Amino acid sequence: MGSGKTSTGRILAKQLGYKFFDTDQIIEQKNGLTCAKIFAQRGEEFFRKQETAVLKELYGLTNSIIATGGGIVLSAENRDFLKNLGAIVYLKTEPAETLKRVTDDPARPLLPKENKLAEIQKMLDIRQPLYLAAAQCIIATQTGQPEKAATEIRKILKLEQPCRT
Repeated sequence: MGSGKTSTGRILAKQLGYKFFDTDQIIEQKNGLTCAKIFAQRGEEFFRKQETAVLKELYGLTNSIIATGGGIVLSAENRDFLKNLGAIVYLKTEPAETLKRVTDDPARPLLPKENKLAEIQKMLDIRQPLYLAAAQCIIATQTGQPEKAATEIRKILKLEQPCRT
């Protein structure tokens, strides 16, 4: 949450001439509701099933960058899908920085009104081992510079030039 997945993903896709997909945006389009409203009206379980359905739709794509919601790794099925889709990059942001980025964002359905930092830390405690187990590389995004993160990803994954299909 708030690590720059969408911003970095868009920039990376543009640099490489790839297609860009954001699973949260696809879910919102399919349901005609924001993620926050989906959580409020249909619950987290429904949303997590939607994430899995979207991953299945994206399976087999090439020359694409996919940004996912931070909780997508909670499902073992999703982790398996992600590993088969391609390289997984963990954009790591410290909880205090995450809080700065998302504190006034009403689109964060899992953050309570109070004790946001504690909730961010709690989510990270659960998710980080899953991120670390799945990721081929880890990029620190403390600086909030998605262009820099995209460049680092290209170098680490040796994606120096756009692919031509």
